[in-house]
Amino acid sequence: MGMLALLHGASSSEVRLLQIAEVDHFAQRIRLGKRPHPVPLDPASWTVLQRCLAHRDAWPTENPHVLVTKGTKAGRSPASTAYLSHILDDCGFPPRVLRSTRLVDLVNTLDPKLVAASFGMDPQAALIYLADHVDEGRLPAL
Repeated sequence: MGMLALLHGASSSEVRLLQIAEVDHFAQRIRLGKRPHPVPLDPASWTVLQRCLAHRDAWPTENPHVLVTKGTKAGRSPASTAYLSHILDDCGFPPRVLRSTRLVDLVNTLDPKLVAASFGMDPQAALIYLADHVDEGRLPAL
């Protein structure tokens, strides 16, 4: 969860609803939420995902989701929202902070409309991540 949130801006719901069928092992990419294109994973994220899948394979489950908990292994439902909101408690940062960090960086470096389109977000949603100051180096010379 942490790697996907920090490096790929994945939301808790995108990770929670991620299913095995949405993992492309050949191209090393995944389908996240409403994003228009699959997300290619860097080597570190791919390794973490493979470890998660190996851990999951050790459980006898027919659940189609990547994240399976003790409570969901017997069924087909995704992990609970509460589970995902506390999954990173040991590191001291909630998933939404990691996602926000990534989105702030992208929105303030790139065009917010392009970021919104690539993340499957409403264009207005990306605007909340804009910083409240202007980088003098990005202003045109007068």
